Amino acid sequence: MITELSAGFLPLTDSAILIAAKELGFAEAEGIALNLVRETSWANVRDRLAVGQFEISHALAPMPIAANLGLTPFDTRLIAPMALGLGGNAITGSNALLAEMKALGSFEGLGAGDAGRALARVVAARKSSGGRALQFGVVHPFSGHNFELRYWLSASGIIPDVDVDIVILPPPLMADALASGQIDGYCVGEPWNSVGVAKGAGRIITTKSSIWASSPEKVLAVRQDWADENAQTLHALLCALYRSAEWCGQPANHSQLASLLSAPAYLGQSADVILPALDGSIFGATASSEGRDFFQPHARAATFPWQSHALWFYSQMVRCGYVEHSAANAEMARQSYRPDIYRSVMTSIGVPVPSANSKVEGALKETIAVGASSQFLYLGPDGFFDGEIFDPDQLDAYIASQRA
Repeated sequence: MITELSAGFLPLTDSAILIAAKELGFAEAEGIALNLVRETSWANVRDRLAVGQFEISHALAPMPIAANLGLTPFDTRLIAPMALGLGGNAITGSNALLAEMKALGSFEGLGAGDAGRALARVVAARKSSGGRALQFGVVHPFSGHNFELRYWLSASGIIPDVDVDIVILPPPLMADALASGQIDGYCVGEPWNSVGVAKGAGRIITTKSSIWASSPEKVLAVRQDWADENAQTLHALLCALYRSAEWCGQPANHSQLASLLSAPAYLGQSADVILPALDGSIFGATASSEGRDFFQPHARAATFPWQSHALWFYSQMVRCGYVEHSAANAEMARQSYRPDIYRSVMTSIGVPVPSANSKVEGALKETIAVGASSQFLYLGPDGFFDGEIFDPDQLDAYIASQRA
């Protein structure tokens, strides 16, 4: 018997696990007919999931948390039983901005620290001369893009919404907005940074994996009621997506994956523009130290829904003033990610999973082997570029320590 599932997605490289699951038969092997519906904005994905037009969706990692904290239009409880990979975002600046950054000091690399210092010099020069504030685009208020951009700016001595304006744009509009001069830069998932570079509109100045290594980005989102009523189907789906993630994570498959993603129904961009992010090279850069760290769909427990990731996003929601901090709100955020469901499914098929639901974020400076339910898992590095540590057991202190 085949179960049909409709899944919303946006045309992004990190939708790869869903696309490969459909196109390569991983979903069909588990008795699932996956109907992938390309959407134009994250708001549409959120709303169609909430009202039942999608059973599941490719979703921004903070989206289930925001829904459960009452920050979205519909009163629908969402959960994330699986992550869809680590990393995959970058920050792209216009040619004019790059010229300003270089004119005020040496700046060549992709490191978040160097890029942040160079941008801070531009911001200071503009303020002293009475120039207009820079404007950066992100894809949604409750997105990893918004929170990582703000974190990077703040840690670089730049005050978001004061020194730099932040506006919302759907991913496919970013490159054109940059090329037309409407924005000075943007933080978005691939391939839209590479598309901007290919258009000649700008250059990638730093990456998510440089701001926070092995950091969360997208999740599989489902309604809580649907998950409760369709536990067997969800089990089969997670098995299919895990096998897809394994395949996507193999370098030997990247050319084929880029070709799949390039189809008009999916990303609609050249495979040559999509491939660099899969291989860890940076489109348009002469050299890169990113390697496989830029986007990881499988290794380093990339599909495990860490509750410490959920709590870090929650801490940034508090920092930005979206929600008041309370023990009840923190617990709601934590329970939005469901490692218990993931662990139950994966142990049933012999996949090693972390024995803990949370970890200290930013503590691993290199890859290490850790104990798991079976065999070993390799985690890290997971450091923040400014050397900060997020201990979910010290959430109150972390929130109190953050600057706006």
